[in-house]
Amino acid sequence: MKKTFYVFRYISWIAIICSMLGSCLLFVVGALKTVNAFRVVLFDYVPEDKAHLHTADVATTYLIKSLDTFLIALILFIFAHGVYTLFISNEKYKDGKGVLKWIRTPNIGHLKSVLAEVIVIILFVKFLETVFVNINNLKWEIAILPISVVMLALGLKFLRLDKEEQKKEEE
Repeated sequence: MKKTFYVFRYISWIAIICSMLGSCLLFVVGALKTVNAFRVVLFDYVPEDKAHLHTADVATTYLIKSLDTFLIALILFIFAHGVYTLFISNEKYKDGKGVLKWIRTPNIGHLKSVLAEVIVIILFVKFLETVFVNINNLKWEIAILPISVVMLALGLKFLRLDKEEQKKEEE
């Protein structure tokens, strides 16, 4: 039975490959959004739905959207690396092995912690984007995003997903 589970772990390649493909796609989409910001500044390209904003504000909006897209691309990349490390690689990290310390995934708790932190940052960026685009038409309903960010951040602080494991590794 143990051998069956050992072989079955290779199905995680589906998650790894799809996450990497999605990450590559989002890096391209983020780059296109950055190009749109340059189009706004250099060629006065302003879409009709953003005509009420100043040109610099439209460019800033595109850059904020590209930041959000790049962050999601990085989440997919980190997830793919974490799944590979946890389920396929089966090797311990050695100093000088070439893997950045922040992306090392010693356990599932660490992977969840990194992903949750980045999701909180993405929600924060989404809130900034929403406020920036609707600066002249703000309603109280927009407060749901910052409240969600605070609640998720507090939840992460109280959960302390991988703090105990990090202490064990540092010793």
